[in-house]
Amino acid sequence: MLTPAFIEFLLRAKKNTYASGMAPTASSRPGSHDLVFREEPYLYIDTYLGGFHFIGEEAVWENGVNTWGMNYYGKMLLTEIPQGFSQFLKTALLLVPVEAPFRGPSEFVADGFRYLCSYEGDLYRFEGREEICFRGEPVYQLTFHGGEILN
Repeated sequence: MLTPAFIEFLLRAKKNTYASGMAPTASSRPGSHDLVFREEPYLYIDTYLGGFHFIGEEAVWENGVNTWGMNYYGKMLLTEIPQGFSQFLKTALLLVPVEAPFRGPSEFVADGFRYLCSYEGDLYRFEGREEICFRGEPVYQLTFHGGEILN
């Protein structure tokens, strides 16, 4: 069961890994970037491949049992990344809402960038989309899906 304690952990994990600028740990697979956050009884691992276009997975274990996961695929839509993009995305992801702890808020605007995130479902089963525009032009998009894992 995905308890309030689980959700609080998931929010801390997301805010203390990629969004915080954490450096990846040792790769679990060739070319992977792995970000690990642990607070007993939970373990969170975010693993992604690529950079300009990328694919990844976040997963949570409770007492050594996998309980939740999310897959994502994202890509830049331009050949050059606008200055400030990476920090803008990380700032948006730090604003992950408790009622939808998937990516960032439904909307965030700063420095010419506009972040949008929409989803269907709930923590147990969901799918969604994230996009960023710069000065009104789409520059990035990501799709995600996931939910509870039962063994």
